[in-house]
Amino acid sequence: MTSEHIGRKLGAKEGYDIIECEACGFTHISPLPTFEALDKFYKEEFYVTEKPEFFKQKQEDEAWLNLQYSDRYDTFEQYLPVTRRTLLDVGAGAGYFLKHGQQRGWTVKGIEPSPQAVAYAREMGVDEIIGYLTADSSKALGKFDVINASLVLEHVPNPSELIELMYDMLNDGGILCISTPNDYNPFQQTLAEVENYRPWWVCPKHHINYFSPDSLQRLLEKHDFSVVHKETSFPLDMFLLMGDNYIDDGNLGRSCHHKRVRFESKLAQAGRNDLKRALYQAFATLNIGREICIYGRK
Repeated sequence: MTSEHIGRKLGAKEGYDIIECEACGFTHISPLPTFEALDKFYKEEFYVTEKPEFFKQKQEDEAWLNLQYSDRYDTFEQYLPVTRRTLLDVGAGAGYFLKHGQQRGWTVKGIEPSPQAVAYAREMGVDEIIGYLTADSSKALGKFDVINASLVLEHVPNPSELIELMYDMLNDGGILCISTPNDYNPFQQTLAEVENYRPWWVCPKHHINYFSPDSLQRLLEKHDFSVVHKETSFPLDMFLLMGDNYIDDGNLGRSCHHKRVRFESKLAQAGRNDLKRALYQAFATLNIGREICIYGRK
């Protein structure tokens, strides 16, 4: 990011302004947190105090997660020859995405700041290292055919710097896959305007940056990626519009999640996963869907 963070103020929360930054081309909080504060949070607190049920929920959701992972690896394989099957997962978390890739015959590696997550992944036989992707660590890691960064860009103080680094780590013609929350989307805005919902998606402690399908695509194109595929995920915010307030009721949130899992699983069982993906690609053109997933080719 540039040092000049100027733009329309969308709101304020927990001592931070949220601005549509003209220089960066996407929304983020201001001022930006220090690396030291972020490092302590992600290494020591994130999976311990903030997400204590994370690993348990990953285990429960593994079958459904594998449907998502299969979509992603299918897309990688669509754009790469069979001889190119090396992948780095940035912010690899519990390692399930890497585990899926291993089972498909890919050579995979992950980098993750949380010692707890890395230990968990290693117990599954997944190759993960503790740390952040930096200029120094990138040299040791080498080059890859695919780099995946799921739910990472919203957490880092300088997304542009990270994208530049990942670009340099890709082999020519390689694929970068990035997913982030889809925030300030039309469903969220409707809930704020009509139902007086507070902007629950703004969480400065966790999320520094806030993207839309268009702003994320512009960011990749700014760094010389050619966007080859774009889709979103199930629009969970739709449940809120239907009256299921999972923001104030965590148990209801898990129930809504299970409905989403059932919807996607039943389509897959019926051999209609392509229909689901076509639907989510159409959603991306409307800025609808809880998360964005964009694939860029070097």
